[in-house]
Amino acid sequence: MKKILKILKGVNIRSEKTKEILEQSKNQEEELIKKHIGKTADTCFYCQSKNIVKRGTRKKKYETVQLYLCKECNKTFTPLNLKGKHYPLRIILDCLSIYNLGYTLQESARLMSRKYSINVRASTLANWILEFAPVCKYGRMRSFGKKLYLPQDILPGINLYHRQIYKFRIHRAKLALLLKEDPRHYKFKPLWEFLEATFNECPHHLFKKGQRASEEKVNFNLDKLIIREKHNYANRLASLVLQTIEENKLRHEALQRFFIHNDSVTVATEVPIYLLPNDIEHMESRLDFEIPLKIETVLTGHIDLIQLRNGLVHILDYKPEARKQSPIAQLTLYALALSRLTGLRVHDIKCAWFDENDYYEFFPLHVAYRLQGRTPRVSKNQKQLTI
Repeated sequence: MKKILKILKGVNIRSEKTKEILEQSKNQEEELIKKHIGKTADTCFYCQSKNIVKRGTRKKKYETVQLYLCKECNKTFTPLNLKGKHYPLRIILDCLSIYNLGYTLQESARLMSRKYSINVRASTLANWILEFAPVCKYGRMRSFGKKLYLPQDILPGINLYHRQIYKFRIHRAKLALLLKEDPRHYKFKPLWEFLEATFNECPHHLFKKGQRASEEKVNFNLDKLIIREKHNYANRLASLVLQTIEENKLRHEALQRFFIHNDSVTVATEVPIYLLPNDIEHMESRLDFEIPLKIETVLTGHIDLIQLRNGLVHILDYKPEARKQSPIAQLTLYALALSRLTGLRVHDIKCAWFDENDYYEFFPLHVAYRLQGRTPRVSKNQKQLTI
């Protein structure tokens, strides 16, 4: 009994220390991102007036920035993201992404110098790595990932030409480490097999003629659904990365690229999924799901981000102005399709949509599963047996 109490006491101490470490890490992330978020162009940098107009541009060594004139105080300003930094933020973040593939400091600096035609020193990159360590959490897994894969093999990707171009990627090192090190993730090996098979076995023809899940209006029963609202790591990363984007159409690609290179849980981007009519029939007749949707050929979609954390598969979708949107049906269909394609239980999947300010998550099982209060359905070609 004394040994058990001693063990439990040790667990409590470790859990308290873990909470302190997580809280400290969160504070470091927020301080770092606040440091690198400049003023917006909505108000004057000096007097906070909104009576401002564009006033030409300023040519810097590696970028051109927009200037604004305040008509109240008659001062010119620029809402820079990183005041006092020699290099643009997009180059800094890109350097971190290249380094986290497993290249050395010298190799990463050489690749970036070749890509942007600028001189990036290895010592400068080393300083950036230390400065951005609170948000680039893959850094603690990087040395283990290097032992498993070469830099050119760690993050394979292909373009999927499905009506528009989608960049499908998987992070092999994260998958291997997350599945091996956390016992709760052992059961997700079929997900890894599905992602690897997508390179050679994706039925591209289905995505050219099928219905799109994002365009379907499905009246799921949401009476028992609980949606949790919070602010987490995804919001903080998004607020950092989106500062580097000049065109809205580039937001998804920039977020996906930074997440899969630098966080510790994102394992795939733009994952193609599909549901066939017989899939829906199976889930309704055999699994007792309630899916108020009829499809003629196939239902298709692409999952923005797939993460493995806390013993669950997380399906994430970036939605600008997330507070004004509610893609519950779309994400639920994604979860059902992923379950059918991998054999994973919907019970082990959680869905979420987010932007730089808000994060909303729910369990798709609570949307589609309605066993209580009614008898299970039996398909027409089967009989229910009484035991």
